[in-house]
Order: sequence, then structure tokens, then C-alpha cells
Amino acid sequence: MSDTQLIEQIKALPEDLKKKVKVFVSQLGTEKQRVSNESKKRPFGYAKGSFKINDDFDEPLEDFQEYMK
Repeated sequence: MSDTQLIEQIKALPEDLKKKVKVFVSQLGTEKQRVSNESKKRPFGYAKGSFKINDDFDEPLEDFQEYMK
């Protein structure tokens, strides 16, 4: 369907349906922008230095000693 055909079909709609088309098209634009923002990739190493893992990270917790017997 060409743009011209689509415009003609929209023009033929009653006013209440034209308003719904307008809202729908607006939502599509917002959705496209949201997807575009989500697809931007962060550079490698983006979070470097924002957190630290302790050397004893893999060690068993004292709270669970009785379960590990």
C-alpha cells in the first residue's frame, strides 16, 4: 500500500477513528524511540571500577556451616 492510498483511507474515516489513528501512530513513534534507545550498546568496560568483589567471595558463609556438615 502506498502512502497516498493510506492517507486516502485515513481521510475517509470518521473523526473519532481518525483520533484513534493519531494516538496509535504517536504510540508507534514512542515505541520506535524506546527500542532505539534500548539497542544502544554500552562500551566494553563501562562499569569498570563501580564495584569490587572480595577475595573471599567463593568461601562458604559462616551462617551456613551447620548445613554443610
